Amino acid sequence: MLTMVQWRKRILFALLAVLIAWGLYYGFRPQPVAVELGAAIRAPLRVSFEQEGRTRVVDRYVITAPVAAYARRIGLEVGDAVQRGAPLVQLEPQRAEALDARRRAEAEARVAAAQANVSAVEQRVKAAQAGAELAQRELKRIRTLRSSGHVTIEAEDRVVAEAERAGSELRSVQFIVSTARHELQAARTALSYAAASGTADVVVVRSPVAGHVLKIPRKSEGAVAAGQALLEIGDPRGLEVELDVLSADAVRIKAGTRVVFERWGGEHALEGVVRLIEPVGFTKVSALGVEEQRVWVIVAFTSPPAQWQRLGDGYRVEATFILWEANDVLQIPASALFRDGSGWAAFVLEQGKAVKRSVEIGQRTGLSAQALSGIREGEQVIVHPDDRVRDGVSVTAR
Repeated sequence: MLTMVQWRKRILFALLAVLIAWGLYYGFRPQPVAVELGAAIRAPLRVSFEQEGRTRVVDRYVITAPVAAYARRIGLEVGDAVQRGAPLVQLEPQRAEALDARRRAEAEARVAAAQANVSAVEQRVKAAQAGAELAQRELKRIRTLRSSGHVTIEAEDRVVAEAERAGSELRSVQFIVSTARHELQAARTALSYAAASGTADVVVVRSPVAGHVLKIPRKSEGAVAAGQALLEIGDPRGLEVELDVLSADAVRIKAGTRVVFERWGGEHALEGVVRLIEPVGFTKVSALGVEEQRVWVIVAFTSPPAQWQRLGDGYRVEATFILWEANDVLQIPASALFRDGSGWAAFVLEQGKAVKRSVEIGQRTGLSAQALSGIREGEQVIVHPDDRVRDGVSVTAR
């Protein structure tokens, strides 16, 4: 029979063997992989890109010398307001200039061309006036229906936008006809100047439109050639924004795309829409020395003028082009997705293990992706899965 001491030794050896076996099992068993988790949530989602641009006056006019002459010193300053017909520059004839029949014939031809241009532009004004009046009548009708609840607010907004565009087009055409009439007057001045050979009459160049002086190439007096720029005049209350965007981004937007201007210096963000995407690109070297193909995009403000009246010509703005947005979107971190064949997949945390699921995604941003199927709200997904994460592997939150 075994003595008590022998029994104790056997029990001690057995316990030691159990401890060693448990230690070996614990040391060599697969350890859970530490991972970073993200949640599938419902929240607003916006697909956009940002680009820096600058403002410019929509309707601007370059005042040029109608004839070769001697210009007196310009007394105006940049920013001065001028009225239509106000004198801008005084030109003295060049006394030694020979005026022949050919020069007179050219002046007469210029008068005839300017007269034809005025007639054509006046027809455009009539058409623009008719369009603006029609848009205002339609807006009045829609607002009446809106007050009675027969149309949606979206339909009213569309009609308001159409009315604003018609009004803007009418103002631009009216500006064009004013400049055309000024060109006719300049041509007639040149003709009378040619006819007054040998006289010392002063030719007064007047403003074709009401606005502000935007640029004065040269204030000092001196000889000027025919067609040389003397001043630039425009209305700073009519502004738009020009931006050069990458051609890859230009194909993603279209006329009417919503644009938000932030960090422009004001307290509130401004709204705008894409008015024009120029069909011709150009090459630009970036700050890193990389050649890029870029496209000019013109954006019109839709916010009330009182909100952006502190902006001027050539001011810097930062624009955000809204390509797509929705308020209630099921989304997951974009870094949780990985390619699985021709589709997308993600690892979902289920009872402490990683489970691979095929996911159908919709819109994507740099941080989030819209989950159309494969993921339920509230589930946790593994962000940045590495090669240790496989289907069925135990994981733990880092």
